[in-house]
Amino acid sequence: MKVVTTIKQVREQVKSWHQSGASIGLVPTMGFLHEGHQSLMAAAKKDNQKVIVTIFVNPIQFGPSEDLASYPRDLQRDKIACEKMGVDLIFCPSTDEMYDTHFSSYVDVNGLTDALCGKRRPGHFKGVCTVVTKLFNITQPDRAYFGQKDAQQLAVIKRMVKDLNFNIEIIGCPIVREQDGLAKSSRNSYLSESERLAAVCLYQAIESANSMIKQGEKSVATIRTAMQDIIAKQSLAKIDYIEFVDLQTLTSVELLEQDSLCALAVYIGKTRLIDNFIYYHYYS
Repeated sequence: MKVVTTIKQVREQVKSWHQSGASIGLVPTMGFLHEGHQSLMAAAKKDNQKVIVTIFVNPIQFGPSEDLASYPRDLQRDKIACEKMGVDLIFCPSTDEMYDTHFSSYVDVNGLTDALCGKRRPGHFKGVCTVVTKLFNITQPDRAYFGQKDAQQLAVIKRMVKDLNFNIEIIGCPIVREQDGLAKSSRNSYLSESERLAAVCLYQAIESANSMIKQGEKSVATIRTAMQDIIAKQSLAKIDYIEFVDLQTLTSVELLEQDSLCALAVYIGKTRLIDNFIYYHYYS
């Protein structure tokens, strides 16, 4: 496994792989890797002959009051996680390597970014789309892998790839959860012991919603109220949003009459956690 820090090094390696006819899978990450990231690596390893993992805490997707400085970082730990999964190349550039002094070009996706996290974190997806576009250009992968936990991000990236005619297949991978249901996240490391216990309320709310839907409930208002009630029982929890949106357009829905995404963001103490589930109308 190689670990490189410059764009030139990545391009030299990718050129060699392309010349040999090897397919390349890309797993973009911000590091502090966990089993969720490793599931993406496993999928990439299964589908491709070579796997690249990028580790870069992207400053332009963080707002002024967000956790850029405190975002967890542990490159040595990340190297071990990647090596265990058979990754071929890690690209861990500096901020200066990715954005020079006069950097002034950005990629923005409209519409899909108006709701959910995009509504509450202005500029976030502009930063995400810009860095992902750069990583696509640098690594030239055949396929790129993203987790379903960041469902809006996955939808936005798919739209961007289609709109800009990238010759890359975008593959979404299932949410990986702890034994008690909490979605794996680098930000889980922020949680105190009591906050970690409280955080399971997100999954409990999701399970309650799924149970109601299986029993025939289609009213979003009714389901949302039940989810809110579960989360409200935790004194350390504060709801940012619970939204039901059309799976394709991410526009709000009031009745579950089409494939829909239920996405929620909840503060546990000062830590903002996200989770979601998908309702497929065809199979209901």
